[in-house]
Amino acid sequence: MKHLIVGLGNIGEEYWGTRHNIGFRVVNALTEAAGAHFTEERYGAVARFRVKNAELVVLKPNTFMNLSGHAVRYWLQKESVPISQLLVVVDDLSLPFGTLRLKPKGSDAGHNGLRNIKELLGTEAYARLRFGIGNDFPRGRQVDYVLSPFTDEELDKMPDCVKLAVEMIRSFCLAGADITMNQFNR
Repeated sequence: MKHLIVGLGNIGEEYWGTRHNIGFRVVNALTEAAGAHFTEERYGAVARFRVKNAELVVLKPNTFMNLSGHAVRYWLQKESVPISQLLVVVDDLSLPFGTLRLKPKGSDAGHNGLRNIKELLGTEAYARLRFGIGNDFPRGRQVDYVLSPFTDEELDKMPDCVKLAVEMIRSFCLAGADITMNQFNR
């Protein structure tokens, strides 16, 4: 069974440690744990490996966050992955830092990357793993906040949160969304 796992983020060194790039951080950890490596391909960096009987195609789009749908649509078609086997890892302002929620479908909740994916796929019926980044910012400063680095306290907790996110991705690929939600969503 083949899955497309997409970590959302922005390319460029200036974005690496920002809240908006948590999707990249998680899929980097997933790929590293498998002993795999990314190669630059059309619309992004791609890694391929197996987790037991599941074949994973892991993508970090190079289209920038707001145009992520182009990369997702291309790789779904290129790899012949059904939308039910797509999982998008994304930052979420509405969840406290480190809170992880897997959902089999849902709205874009104001996230421009998810909005673009919905527009280009024509559906919101794909799974997403939402990684809470908190929302400690003054009114009107959302863009500055998501493009800001994590605090030292958050960075101390980051390895455990990312490790759990990797476990959730593996569970999604091996057991499906429902079992993963029941096991991990709290």
